[in-house]
Amino acid sequence: MNASAEIISRFTGNSDGAVNGVSFDGRHIWAATGDQLRAFDPKTGAEVRAIDVAAHAGTAFDGQYLFQIADDRIQKIDPQTGAVLSAIPAPGAGRDSGLAWANGSLWVGQYRDQKIIQIDPETGAVLRSIQTNRFVTGVTWVDGELWHGYSNDGDGGLARIDPASGKTIATLDMPGISVSGLESDGGDRFFCGSGESGAVLTVRRA
Repeated sequence: MNASAEIISRFTGNSDGAVNGVSFDGRHIWAATGDQLRAFDPKTGAEVRAIDVAAHAGTAFDGQYLFQIADDRIQKIDPQTGAVLSAIPAPGAGRDSGLAWANGSLWVGQYRDQKIIQIDPETGAVLRSIQTNRFVTGVTWVDGELWHGYSNDGDGGLARIDPASGKTIATLDMPGISVSGLESDGGDRFFCGSGESGAVLTVRRA
C-alpha cells in the first residue's frame, strides 16, 4: 500500500540547523540537534528543556533512559540529570542514522547500506541485520510493526517493512521532505524530523 503522508502538525525543533533524530518519552518529543538533545511539548511545540550532549543522529528511549548516536558510539543518558551513564560502539562506526528501542534491543539504521541492525544495548554486539531497499533515516516499532524513515534526493517518507524479509509492506510518501529521525507515540501518530529545515513533523499513522 502506497499513500501520501498526512502531516498533522509541525514545529521548529532546531532553528539553527538540522534535526538529526527524534524520540518520545510518553510526555515529550526529544530532538537531536547536533550539540543538544531538546525536549518539546507535542501539543504546543514549546521547548521545555535541553541537555548539552553530542546528538548527531538517531535517538531512542527505553522507558527510563535516552540513547543517542554520537559519532561512532551510542551514549546512554539519564534524562533527569543529563548525565552520560555509558557508551557502546555504534555498528556503523559513524555511518549510523536512525535509532529505536524495542523488545530489549536497540535497532540502528544504516543510511547508505540500507539496513536496520539489531544490537545488544549493553555491549553493542550485533544480533541481526535486516536489508531494506531504501536509504534508512529513522527507525521505530509500534504494535509489532517495523517502520523506517527514508530519504533520497530531497524526497522522503515512512515505510513499513517485514522484519523477517525487509520487504516493503506500505509507504507514506512525503515528496520534498528529507525525513530525519522517526518515532511512534505508541498509537496513531509518528514524529519525525525534516532534515535541514529544522522542523519536527507529526504524521498520522495510516
